[in-house]
Amino acid sequence: MSDAIKPGSETPSQAAGLPQLSVVVPTFNERDNVTVLYRRLDATLKDIPWEVIFVDDNSPDGTWTVVRGLARQDPRVRCIRRVGRRGLSGACIEGILASSAPYAAVIDADLQHDETQLPKMVGLLQNGEAELVVGSRYIEGYRAEGFNKQRAGASAFATEIARRSLQVEIADPMSGFFMIRRDRFEQLAPQLSTQGFKILLDVVATAQGKLRTVEVPYTFGARQHGESKLDSMVALDFLGLVLAKLTNDVISLRFLMFAMVGALGLLVHLVALFIALEVFHAPFPEAQATGAIVAMTSNFILNNFLTYRDQRLKGIAILRGLLLFYLVCSVGLLANVGVAFSVYDQEPIWWLAGAAGALMGVVWNYAMSGLFVWRRR
Repeated sequence: MSDAIKPGSETPSQAAGLPQLSVVVPTFNERDNVTVLYRRLDATLKDIPWEVIFVDDNSPDGTWTVVRGLARQDPRVRCIRRVGRRGLSGACIEGILASSAPYAAVIDADLQHDETQLPKMVGLLQNGEAELVVGSRYIEGYRAEGFNKQRAGASAFATEIARRSLQVEIADPMSGFFMIRRDRFEQLAPQLSTQGFKILLDVVATAQGKLRTVEVPYTFGARQHGESKLDSMVALDFLGLVLAKLTNDVISLRFLMFAMVGALGLLVHLVALFIALEVFHAPFPEAQATGAIVAMTSNFILNNFLTYRDQRLKGIAILRGLLLFYLVCSVGLLANVGVAFSVYDQEPIWWLAGAAGALMGVVWNYAMSGLFVWRRR
């Protein structure tokens, strides 16, 4: 077993007042659910010292205000309010790293996960049988009350891709309900992606089979209130995470998203160029400039909506960001051409020179966009 996953000496403290289990709950627009979940945890964990950490992405419905109200009544309740960043995976990472118990569980606030399984999961970690316990939808004993056929089919398909491409052995790496030893998680945390929604898949893939894992069945309930944190972009997040892990995290998920948007931008450029030439009969220089502007504009919109949606520009900031993006991409085009010419002078192979220039362009645009257009404030 490698040093990265080697068991540590940390043991659960039995001292009075110190939590044995930290329950991390990522939230967004869940104000109607958090109090219900808190009461369920209080009833279920009556024999286990516990704390609950709600990590809220600055919910417009004021979820964080409800959590703070609970925290004033019960010191076991904590609130992390994140401003200017979004994403379930990042919220889980921050919550677990902020926890104080030797064991950390991740559970949704939508009341669909079965909190009554938490004591059993703690027991599996305490007795050393497991370092990671997963609430699984694909083993005997699982029941679903709130999982429609379409969502179930998509989840099963994604699970099969993950298991085959990343050599993940567990039955349900896409689960959002799990418990892990905090010391193991802390060793893996620097290699985890803060983007996307599939934190468990990231943990399991990063551990490379060196976490002792047990899966337990549970009852998947129906959503009571609020909105699902899964949107139409989850598929792209999932694809990006798989690709990032296949490259041993040499390429980040965000860079892959940026590059995919750039590839789509090339198609947009060619379509706009064709329309300008064939429909409007514009001279080639004007048509090429039109195609470039249309492509840069579409790239900006898609990157703002997809790649940087946790730092999404709004209001007047969109116009400022668009102008900066034009500037960044213009310089990136010069870098692209310069590198391509340099490579072609050394080795006159057109596709090699073109690929080198394109790579330089996308790296430049990605680096400068993160620095100037979507910089964290």
